[in-house]
Amino acid sequence: MRAEVDPSAGTLALAEVHRFATPTVSQPDGLHWDAPRLFDEVLKGFGKAAATGRLDSLGIDTWGVDYALLDASGDLLGLPYHYRDVRTDGVMDTVIARIGREALYDRTGIQFLPFNTLFQVVAEQRDAPDRLRRAAMLLTMPDLLNHWLSGVRGVEFTNATTTQMLDWRTRTWDVDLLQALDIPTQMLAPIIAPGTRLGTPLPACVARVPRLEGVPVIAPACHDTGSAVASVPSGGGVAFLSSGTWSLLGTETSAPVVTKAALAHNFTNEGGVAGTTRLLRNITSGAGHWLRLRLAQPER
Repeated sequence: MRAEVDPSAGTLALAEVHRFATPTVSQPDGLHWDAPRLFDEVLKGFGKAAATGRLDSLGIDTWGVDYALLDASGDLLGLPYHYRDVRTDGVMDTVIARIGREALYDRTGIQFLPFNTLFQVVAEQRDAPDRLRRAAMLLTMPDLLNHWLSGVRGVEFTNATTTQMLDWRTRTWDVDLLQALDIPTQMLAPIIAPGTRLGTPLPACVARVPRLEGVPVIAPACHDTGSAVASVPSGGGVAFLSSGTWSLLGTETSAPVVTKAALAHNFTNEGGVAGTTRLLRNITSGAGHWLRLRLAQPER
């Protein structure tokens, strides 16, 4: 996607320059993302965008939840798992039995979905504990691609919140929660704010797409919904409906809403741009569900 701003008109124009099938691989141990091929397609997209005119910056966002493990040399410890892989079947219930549903929600403010990163990592610890011990860095999918583009390792905040591994009060990794689940924590990467300049494309990337040389690499809201909602007007009484793999109905708030009512309706509090929170819920179109958003003075 190429975006162009017209300051005089106050408009932002978007143009699709490259579309491709998201590459997956079925291996004996499950369903994975073909991350190197995905990065190849991203570079092709940058090349096509650069061919249409000068680029002022580069940024990558993807879906949330999924992650890659890197060793001390920066090499992948296997292809990243796909969130639809069956390895997490039953894991959420096991974690809830150990931590407690209310306690886990109070710590993270994140909705309960069986493929959240927390449950994937617990499955990883169960099935391949040596891989977790060897991991020097855990990067979510957009952070892996940004790392391959710029060389910088970190997890961007909006995507980090989807892991259900962040303490919403401190906006940092909940190390105590992970340790309570016997998860190693040495692989936790620094958390990066959206809008952070990561550097410029690495020489290997420039060799493939010369026009990328010197172009700033910026971490956007690396969660795709975070980037989409950044364009939505903020303020009381404003709601958004974001439709993609599923539909997400919600609003931007100045702080997370972590209440008994929010837990009962499985609302999630995901990080937004400029310190905001995306209070939302996954919904299914036509399911006949009515949601009531209590925007002012939520029940505690």
